[in-house]
Amino acid sequence: MVIDAVPCELLTAPGPESGSNALSFVIQVRRQLGLCRLVGALDAVLDSNARVAPFRILLQVPGSQVYSAIACGATAEEINQHWEWLEQNLLHTLSVFDNKEDIVSFVKGKVKALIAEETSSKLAEQEEDPEKFREALVKFESRFNFPEAEKLITYYSCCCWKGKVPRQGWLYLSINHLCFYSFFLGKELKLIIPWVEVQKLERTSNVFMTDTVRVTTANKERDFSTFLNIAEAFRIMEQLADVTLRRLLDNEIFELDPGLQDPTQITKRDLEARAQNELFRAFFRLPRKEKLHEVMDCSLWTPFSRCHTAGTMYTSDSYICFASKENGCCTVIIPLREVISIEKMEDTSLLPNPIIVSIRSKTAFQFIELKDRDTLVENLLQRFKEVNSSNTFLAFGSVCTLGDDEPACLGTEASHGKERSECEKENNYLLNAEALRSDFHQSGMPGLDFGKSREQIKESLWDDHFVEYGRTVCMFRTEKIRKLVAMGIPESLRGKLWLLFSDAQTDLASHPGYYVHLVEASMGRCCMAREEIERDLHRSLPEHPAFQSETGIAALRRVLTAYAHRNPKIGYCQSMNILTSVLLLYAKEEEAFWLLVAVCERMLPDYFNHRVIGAQVDQSVFEELIKEQLPELAEHMKDLTALASISLSWFLTLFLSIMPLESAVNVVDCFFYDGIKAIFQLGLAILEANAVDLCNSKDDGQALMILSRFLEHVKNEESPLPPIGNHHAFFSDDQEPSPVTEIANLIHDSYEKFGDHSVEQIEHMRYKHRIRVLQSHEDTTKQNVLRVVIPDVSFLPEDLEELYDLFKREHLLRCYWAGGSAVPERHDPSRPYAEQYRIDAQQFASLFRLLSPWTCGEHTELLAHRTFRLLDDNMDQLIEFKALASCLDVMYNGEMNEKIKLLYKLHIPPALTENERDSQSPLKNPLLSTSRPLVIGKSNGDAVDYQKQLKQMLKDLAKEKDTKTEKELPKMSQSRALPDSCCDP
Repeated sequence: MVIDAVPCELLTAPGPESGSNALSFVIQVRRQLGLCRLVGALDAVLDSNARVAPFRILLQVPGSQVYSAIACGATAEEINQHWEWLEQNLLHTLSVFDNKEDIVSFVKGKVKALIAEETSSKLAEQEEDPEKFREALVKFESRFNFPEAEKLITYYSCCCWKGKVPRQGWLYLSINHLCFYSFFLGKELKLIIPWVEVQKLERTSNVFMTDTVRVTTANKERDFSTFLNIAEAFRIMEQLADVTLRRLLDNEIFELDPGLQDPTQITKRDLEARAQNELFRAFFRLPRKEKLHEVMDCSLWTPFSRCHTAGTMYTSDSYICFASKENGCCTVIIPLREVISIEKMEDTSLLPNPIIVSIRSKTAFQFIELKDRDTLVENLLQRFKEVNSSNTFLAFGSVCTLGDDEPACLGTEASHGKERSECEKENNYLLNAEALRSDFHQSGMPGLDFGKSREQIKESLWDDHFVEYGRTVCMFRTEKIRKLVAMGIPESLRGKLWLLFSDAQTDLASHPGYYVHLVEASMGRCCMAREEIERDLHRSLPEHPAFQSETGIAALRRVLTAYAHRNPKIGYCQSMNILTSVLLLYAKEEEAFWLLVAVCERMLPDYFNHRVIGAQVDQSVFEELIKEQLPELAEHMKDLTALASISLSWFLTLFLSIMPLESAVNVVDCFFYDGIKAIFQLGLAILEANAVDLCNSKDDGQALMILSRFLEHVKNEESPLPPIGNHHAFFSDDQEPSPVTEIANLIHDSYEKFGDHSVEQIEHMRYKHRIRVLQSHEDTTKQNVLRVVIPDVSFLPEDLEELYDLFKREHLLRCYWAGGSAVPERHDPSRPYAEQYRIDAQQFASLFRLLSPWTCGEHTELLAHRTFRLLDDNMDQLIEFKALASCLDVMYNGEMNEKIKLLYKLHIPPALTENERDSQSPLKNPLLSTSRPLVIGKSNGDAVDYQKQLKQMLKDLAKEKDTKTEKELPKMSQSRALPDSCCDP
């Protein structure tokens, strides 16, 4: 860390000099509080480590006013140990360098490497000391007085900035709140921020603070700095905000990991494991159920380079994965179901700690330099047995004996075994055995010979690649294959490669017969999804002959209906029909189904639901990338919302709806290989190609026309297929000829100019923008609820808004500490806006005591429960905001007869129940009986109905009111009543 010099005492003279470059190491000790109170106070505020690390070693470069802190210690003995290490391991090597900049760079690199090694080797020691954590927990509970269910996750020493003034204190991170406490110079500061109110969470830097965590809510920004480990603190905050917001506000399809289901059991270790798991699954695009088990450095033998490639091995429930340390050099994904054996080899000096993983395609992978090899192999063999045993059962519950499956290779068919269920045999004829492209291939058209020759060249290149890098799902994935994909996959290989790149091939081979049974179970069933599917069937690539026939339409219907049956939380969403149509063109029907599963559940998470949260998140990420990569365009177009809105269809349909089909399939090729990153970088390339025209555009409509016209003229001259018009694209009346853009060139530019973003960077941006998108949906919900309720009440809009905030806060407080089942029972984003948030009787009673003008001492609780029962029309023990607002409106603003009517209803069923038999209560008429019909008995034996009695009471009240309002007019004298002329004789 580079710091400015501070007041200090020199304990030692400058260290040895290196050649002609006088390089100094000095030990500093901070001034004691008694010697300099101002400096001591500033140290305590500005450096949270000041009290525990009073000694440090600085690296000084002659001629520079900047020092580099390279070590710190709590005692003189500790700092002397660091000094001895410098003398023994560093100083004697500095004489090799002639340039002082090289020396500084070498020293900093050495120290960073030492820190990284120490961090990785002492990870367990960095866990909180149980005794210290218990002490922090006691302080947290006493300072903030939360219920016991509010579990503390971790805590950090840091500064909270109030303007330009820092306050040193402690940051407490719990499952539902971010809390800060400071007691400094006699002043106490308490800060509580619920995670559900956080609208933005980011790391920032400015002139005063080099690295700060900024927490933004609707009303304020809070900056926290001087963490000992800001990366860890921010990662935990990011995870807590994401988990809490999605658990409370996005439970439509969001499912927590098993270890996070119960909020009271969440630990810091669980959150760190979740972050690792999500990054691992995103990087290798694996199923959500995969749990990461081991991560270790190793080297893998790569035949194409004839050497061992250094990298990292990742093992999960069903996979062994490898990623080289050099980005893009080599990636391998090995499903355990493809593995034949896992063996240890003899340990030698050339091959330390090796293991061999053999797969079905008669290929073996050699890993070396594995630490704790024996434990690793034991764990892998155990999971290998579990995977093999689970493969003998179908997902739908019937037993299926699998034969020796052939590897999922190009040019060969994956065998699902000789034995299939009788049901599958009977229904095989219903399914398409080949891709629709083969049945509806248009040939014999002029100008296609060139495209066919290009296809043959591509096929030859791919064949050569398969020989060298492998042809199964376990192939070596390098930069070379990315270049081949960018050129466009040959028509004959496209469907198979999509299966391998997305790993849908593993799902297909692991679930023989599953799709047939889904089709059986779903066909003929009437549901909302089925109606939507039928409506969109003929809108799916209507220009393609495959979907002008019943064969294509029937296959599309079966795939979409089967998926809606498999995943009812998603069901069917618009744009799924367009994507599935293209999948059916290049893959068999069952293969297309599993490709759709891979896209909807792994590659585009949260895209296909009622609120398309995932697509909106990626819209926001794309907007940030525009500002970062195309600053001139972003500066000219101050509001990038229009561009982001235009891009929504790009993400939802992978450009299939706005680009000619023969060009768009090349985009889908890149998507299946690189994931959403390919769509981001292609979108940036399109905007860059049109940047000048967009900057000159006058409005959003003109910008839309420019982009639509450009995309309409993106051609694929190498395609062997005839051009197919795109009925989804936007057509302009402008008759000026537009230049043609070759799709291969556009994709190449996107990789060259915008392909440097890693999966980790994109995932972090998604975390950040998911918070904003969810909060935006909450604001929309609030505005719609208020718009519905305002016409029916007399409250001022600002008062009604405050009432809604109280209602929502009460709902959330109950969700915080009522257990995991409270959220889905009370919050459903798929319901109408006014019904999304609901409260129970206990929550209503709390609001009643706070807001109602009808409080009556000890009977307030009883009155609140009766009011709740009256408002609970459907008797589901929950009421919505509109009911609460209407009730309070009567109490505050209603006419007298409305208030009496409400009060009367509180004394009869359903407000009055059988259990309320306290005859002493003034709220209960002793004449009322809840066991008899709604009548009041009289002495003469007659009975009066409640409704008639209420109407009569209201009539009497109105008559009495009219009587009181009638005023007797003063008597007039005859002289005032008649004119003077009339009084004359």
